[in-house]
Amino acid sequence: MPYVQALLAGTLVGALYAALRVKAPAPPPVALAGLLGILVGQTVLGKL
Repeated sequence: MPYVQALLAGTLVGALYAALRVKAPAPPPVALAGLLGILVGQTVLGKL
């Protein structure tokens, strides 16, 4: 369930950014690398 909530929150924020025409704070490759790091960190901590 937390993944669904995170997906919905991300979608909502993305829609708000698009509606307000806000430029992303980080270039897409940097943002994706950060998200990958978060996912890996959650996976590692979840297995401890």
